Amino acid sequence: MTAFLNANQIKEQVSLVDMLTRLGHAPTHRSGKELFYKSMLREENTASFCVNEQLGVWYDHGGENRSGIKGGNVIDLGLAYWHPASFREVLEKISTLCNVDSLAPALDETLRNKRPRLAVADAIPVAPSYKINTTKELGTHPAISRYLQSRGIWELAQGKLKEVYYTVESNGRSKSYFSAGWQNEAGSWELRNKIGDKEFKACLGKKAISFIPGDPQHLVIFEGYMDYLSWIKDNPEATDSVLVLNSINLLNAGIAKARDFSHIGVYFDHDPAGTAGLEKLKQELPHAVDKSAVYEGYNDYNAKLMAEPVKRMPWEEDRVYENNVNLSAITAI
Repeated sequence: MTAFLNANQIKEQVSLVDMLTRLGHAPTHRSGKELFYKSMLREENTASFCVNEQLGVWYDHGGENRSGIKGGNVIDLGLAYWHPASFREVLEKISTLCNVDSLAPALDETLRNKRPRLAVADAIPVAPSYKINTTKELGTHPAISRYLQSRGIWELAQGKLKEVYYTVESNGRSKSYFSAGWQNEAGSWELRNKIGDKEFKACLGKKAISFIPGDPQHLVIFEGYMDYLSWIKDNPEATDSVLVLNSINLLNAGIAKARDFSHIGVYFDHDPAGTAGLEKLKQELPHAVDKSAVYEGYNDYNAKLMAEPVKRMPWEEDRVYENNVNLSAITAI
């Protein structure tokens, strides 16, 4: 993936408010269409760092910071915040922090080395388009099965996830991919897979929450679908309605959906974004209850599940033959 595509994706997918939340910063107040923060670029007592969420721009009305950048878009904020990191380093930091969806993984290194250098004007790619070729039940593609097994949710995912096969076209190039996926309320597919040693997250279509109806009074809320599936293992008989945000950036949509429920359990991540999201949710819905203590010591519910030792049947134990022989010898004495 080129730096140009990374930059375009970040501008389109990352909101300033979400990025600041993930960095652990919350606004002190709102004035009209603008949110005001205490500047994270320098020391100050009165909030003068301004964000216009609708326009996607920010401006620091206070003094100078180390970078000399006083305003701009989300990438400009990254350049100021992580100064003196390079442009590419900042793109990588924002992508990692905000889980920027990548519809097409980076080109193979060999192909990149063979590609002729393009002029800047020619290097800016058109937005990628996609086509869903087919969806299948789990168990068809061994790589998807291995990925779900590595997350500890293979059995839990049956009937809830699909294998999604799709094609992405960008800059005249077309390539086919596959991932595990589920649909959100917009009918789009949320995708998860593992490419090399990196987690792959993407959405084919419009980003939205996912809702599984159940008990009309009891609701449980998760940031991610893997956490929801992990919760099922500990609560196999639960009948609660389930709301998966698919991104903490969709918290407002989640709050609107949750207003109709009298009992709300919240399972957000143990990180700055999850903490800030919980605080905002409880401000809007004071009866919501933080349930994250169940995975205390882990970032999220799925991390706890993955850390649990795999239960093996007696015939699957290591050295089972030798152990049985030793046991027989002891019994015979």
